[in-house]
Amino acid sequence: MTTPSQSASRRRARLILAVVALVVPSAALAHAVVFPKTSSPGAYEKYVLRVPNERDVPTIRVEIRFPAGLRVVSFGDVADWKLQVLTDSAERITGAVWTGSLARERFIEFPFVAVNPKDSTRLTWPTIQTYSNGEVVEWANTDSTAKTPVSSTIVSDTPSTPVKVSHTSLYISLLALLLALTALGVALRPRGLEVESPR
Repeated sequence: MTTPSQSASRRRARLILAVVALVVPSAALAHAVVFPKTSSPGAYEKYVLRVPNERDVPTIRVEIRFPAGLRVVSFGDVADWKLQVLTDSAERITGAVWTGSLARERFIEFPFVAVNPKDSTRLTWPTIQTYSNGEVVEWANTDSTAKTPVSSTIVSDTPSTPVKVSHTSLYISLLALLLALTALGVALRPRGLEVESPR
């Protein structure tokens, strides 16, 4: 038979799981990403590599490899970061390495300008992030559901249909999060001792 304290513990556990399920998806989006996500064939495009620091130690090095068919022509300056441009034997720019220091819970953006391929394609941006403790994270997995997915940009004449989020679903999601947090607070609140009434 389940006691009242066991039931309360199970309710608390379910509430905590519900809150985690609501909060974790937003945290999982923190990856090394190149913007924009779509562009046109042959376009002279400004791209930005956005890198967050997801550890308790500084990020000290970021390396990106550029897709074949893309012609990188220039880079923007990033304060306190040193740029090394990587080239092949034909002097074509194949990648870039930035070194500096990015504190925890911060992000940084590295801008560059490139000319897109003339045909429709999917550009991928393998990125390597190095932390001061020696940890290396390779954002290069082609599986979008992986922990370290590679960022990509669709180059196409056909504009992609943006994902529309209705205001109603947004409000419902926010309300659900608020209710879950309130319920969690109520469930975890210390309760006074119950006095058994005499029979």
